[in-house]
Amino acid sequence: MRQALYQVDAFTREVFSGNPAAVCPLERWLPEATMQSIAAENNLSETAFFVRKGDGYHLRWFTPAVEVDLCGHATLASAWVLFNKLGHADDSVTFHTLSGKLEVVRQGDLLVMDFPARPANPVEPCAGLLEALGGTPEAVLAARDHLVVYATAAEVRELQPDIERLQGADIYAAIATAPGEGDYDCVSRFFAPAQGVPEDPVTGSAHCTIVPYWAERLGKSTIRAYQASLRGGELICELQGDRVAIAGNCAFYMQGTIEI
Repeated sequence: MRQALYQVDAFTREVFSGNPAAVCPLERWLPEATMQSIAAENNLSETAFFVRKGDGYHLRWFTPAVEVDLCGHATLASAWVLFNKLGHADDSVTFHTLSGKLEVVRQGDLLVMDFPARPANPVEPCAGLLEALGGTPEAVLAARDHLVVYATAAEVRELQPDIERLQGADIYAAIATAPGEGDYDCVSRFFAPAQGVPEDPVTGSAHCTIVPYWAERLGKSTIRAYQASLRGGELICELQGDRVAIAGNCAFYMQGTIEI
């Protein structure tokens, strides 16, 4: 069987930065084990699969190790493929997902996603978390992901986590964040080794937690965020009640066919 596959760099205007996602448009679902194997073979932080559903699409996301309940960059990449490669004529597309209905709207070359807010609450850090991350955090909060707050962007950039130790911590994933520099309100990094992603280059879903925190702390609803991974990426976000608008650009890298 021959299957189309696209690779798109999300949350960037240029290839070789942002977060690369693989996108597989399907006519019907493949066996779950096959989709997981494709994701493992791609060895990107996420591979997205979608099938038409009514006037929208059913969308699923797989890391090299597991299926996840929410993914931003692969949603952005899937919308880009529909708009730019598959002839989707409208300026919006609806995805039905494990996190409910998600809409992506095209505004020029910017794509704006409507995601659920996941505000975090203060918690006691679990055993091994802070030792694995390093640095001297000021606060620890948690929603799905643990949000670990540092004093400066430099400290976040300089973290060298013990990934093996972090994988053993009793958490889904860890977000390290701090006040931003220059044009950015905040910076972050994202680590999810237990989900098969040691460090994710740019993480849309993490901003469902990052944005409510910084919106409250800074007293503003619009947050310009930068994810300070080696590849780097920027997100323009707005807290809208119990939702977060997350906007970014995409850069097209590759189109091909896989044999399965």
